[in-house]
Amino acid sequence: MTAIITQKFRAHNAEQFFESFSEASSNAYYMMIGKATPFTSATSGGTDASPPTPTDDVSNEYYLWDQTIAAKNIASNDVTYAVPRRDWQNSVVYDKYQDNVGASNLSQSGAANLWDSTFFFRTSDNRVYKVMNNNGNVAYSGSEPTSESTSLFAQGGYILKYIYTITSAEQTKFLTTDFMPISNDSAVSSAAIDGAIVSLSVTAGTGYTDGTYYVAVNGDGTNAGTSSGAIISFTVSSGAIQNFGLTSGTDTIVYAAGAAYTYGTVTLTDATVFTDVTLTTAVSTNVINGGSGGAIGVFISPKGGHGFDAVQELGGHYVMLNTLFIGAERDDLLTGNDFRNIAIVVDPKNYGSTTVASDQTARQTYALKLTSVGGTFVNDEKITQASTGAIGRVVEWDSGNSILYYQQERYTNYGTNSLGAYVAFSGANDVTGADSSAVGTPDSTADAAVTLANGFTVTFSDGYVNPELQPDSGNIIYTENRSPISRATDQTEDIKIVVEF
Repeated sequence: MTAIITQKFRAHNAEQFFESFSEASSNAYYMMIGKATPFTSATSGGTDASPPTPTDDVSNEYYLWDQTIAAKNIASNDVTYAVPRRDWQNSVVYDKYQDNVGASNLSQSGAANLWDSTFFFRTSDNRVYKVMNNNGNVAYSGSEPTSESTSLFAQGGYILKYIYTITSAEQTKFLTTDFMPISNDSAVSSAAIDGAIVSLSVTAGTGYTDGTYYVAVNGDGTNAGTSSGAIISFTVSSGAIQNFGLTSGTDTIVYAAGAAYTYGTVTLTDATVFTDVTLTTAVSTNVINGGSGGAIGVFISPKGGHGFDAVQELGGHYVMLNTLFIGAERDDLLTGNDFRNIAIVVDPKNYGSTTVASDQTARQTYALKLTSVGGTFVNDEKITQASTGAIGRVVEWDSGNSILYYQQERYTNYGTNSLGAYVAFSGANDVTGADSSAVGTPDSTADAAVTLANGFTVTFSDGYVNPELQPDSGNIIYTENRSPISRATDQTEDIKIVVEF
């Protein structure tokens, strides 16, 4: 038994994912950053220079929550369909659009399916074109195209179809070195004709009688075989059928495109060929068939016609997500440390609640408001609490507000009362830094909101506050380990993730 996962199936899954960000009962997606402590072979595996490959298992998902520092909601306008970026270059051979690329009919570049072939490109001003004919697999030769005509046009020896333009906003947000966003141009989409014959393949042959001839496209198109269906006008010069072009009388052209074709053929052998477009005055078949080896093939358009649905016809089974972590945004995105992990979680809950989170950002560390502080806590050092035996790691020390942000990562060894046992910090006993020897006592009087640098507040209870998302809630659907990325108040991390379906 043989089977394939089709492009349509992949595009369908991409569409379902894309729509889940904006539909009526949409999901809540958050991008999380975490892992302030280094990768080591003794704990998480790997090193900061060579991060470990994430594992897809139950245990790792819990650990990801333990190490998360902050999260930011991925809004519907932070998502786009995308395709591999292919930039226009002069003197390069591009594939032409074909409706039947496969293992037995490879594209000129060797691709076994249309969407892996190089049948479209992006210009320096972000216009995207589809190659309808590549002049017999020769290199493009000429200047960069700029036309936004809804009709085919010739340039550089090629016949091209304008599809859409990447806007300046899309360029800033979604254009990467490897991928580019897709959108539809309403004028191009409106002008598209479903099943119209607009592109041909021509094999010249030899020995035919010179002249201009007309022949109907046989198939299932609108009134196929009559003057209101698709008609090919082909020119024979020096005994050879001329290449497909756009100029009547000098090229072989689509004289009338017709509509609704899902297959079509042009037969020269034993076909009735005409001398006028009414298809009423026949030429003797012996005249046109005096030659040999010639052929005219038609390419069937994608559903809706060329340019009707750019996402489908360019192979947009990729979805790109873009999130900006801007400084200490809303005072949730801590800027005093680095991070090594990126993850995406779907439908996390608010801390201590069954309600799906909806805030723009979320701080995911614990925090202690300290008093009677001696010394300065340092990033990543182990902290311990007297009497309780609780153990954690410093993520950031806000000396101005005497707030200690920390995590209890599994490799810290949570408590001393039983090896590996989890012990929470309380709002009472002294907390000591193992490396700095700094000491502070949770401020049990701090039960009110503390205003932070950007005007947002953190409300403590007995000097203690929980994260804003409920750990281990929702589903983590993506995770990635990276070398450490340092944060700063005047810095923005522009994170783009491409999901292929």
